[in-house]
Amino acid sequence: MALVNGVHVLIYTSNPEADRMFFRDVLGFQFVDVGGGWLIFALPPAEAAFHPVGDTEGPRHAGHQLLGSAVYLMCDDLRATIASLASRNIRCTDVEEERWGIKTTIRLPSGGEIGLYQPTHETALSL
Repeated sequence: MALVNGVHVLIYTSNPEADRMFFRDVLGFQFVDVGGGWLIFALPPAEAAFHPVGDTEGPRHAGHQLLGSAVYLMCDDLRATIASLASRNIRCTDVEEERWGIKTTIRLPSGGEIGLYQPTHETALSL
């Protein structure tokens, strides 16, 4: 039996209702409604990587410093995913190439942004 059986990701936003609808209607993620329209989404397989921290302080919880994080959705074909999003009037930023993959940013209805990338590195998704 695994010590940990899942990961719950918190995404802080100025308009949670609109961003929930984006995850539900545009990205098509399955969800449960835990009451009052508070949706919790099932996410596709995920992986985590630890990066060095700069001078910025991350979020706090119960008086304790939490690690900061960034959300990047992953896809097999970035340009096809961008085209699919564009057909739904969702715009992405310019595509940038990194040593680890090609990436863009998606603007959510709240105005917040999340990353989207096609990895060129080996992933842990199939483990």
